[in-house]
Amino acid sequence: MSNSNIIGAADGPTAVFVSSRAVGDTVLLYFTLLLFIVFVAVYFGRRRKMDRFFAVMAAAWVVIIDRYVKRAVVLALAPGDSAELLPGLFRLEHVHNYGAAWSSFSGARWLLVAVTGAALAALVWLAVRIVRHPLGVWSLWLVVGGGVGNLIDRVSAGYVVDMIAAEFMDFPVFNVADVFVTCGAFAAAVYYIKYYEKHDAKNWGKKKPDGTDPS
Repeated sequence: MSNSNIIGAADGPTAVFVSSRAVGDTVLLYFTLLLFIVFVAVYFGRRRKMDRFFAVMAAAWVVIIDRYVKRAVVLALAPGDSAELLPGLFRLEHVHNYGAAWSSFSGARWLLVAVTGAALAALVWLAVRIVRHPLGVWSLWLVVGGGVGNLIDRVSAGYVVDMIAAEFMDFPVFNVADVFVTCGAFAAAVYYIKYYEKHDAKNWGKKKPDGTDPS
């Protein structure tokens, strides 16, 4: 059983901080496992020249681990409760986000579902038909994995479960899926700037990828 401390006053907001490290350790274990799976997938994808296959597998694991992390937090913490994660850096905080990034478009559930679904479909099409450079392939599929994880939340519950809060800066609470969406988007930007024109711009209009690896 975890110990809890109640912080707040009668005339202000009250937060419950769960002192047990059990849920924090569980989240760290899941996230570490996911990073290991992704790195192994990248290694074998590059070694065997099968980046698309292993990138899709990694994206699937992003969805799976994201679901397990969210479930662990939902079962251990009530909305608004907090627990230790990495003291001084991050803490767990169970938050429901009814909007997009920074809670924008809050309440527009089905609009966000439609926009997210269309964006993910476009990324999958690009990853299958246009993008062949390994960096582009991996970046797009990791964004898709994270996007699907959050889309499941939005369709099933009407909100996204967030749980990772930064203690060293003022930043919105985020989740595991958000990490891969952000990192994938950054990698995609690098790919577009450095490799797209040379390797993949010519692929528009081709009927299907030829399966070659530009690297």
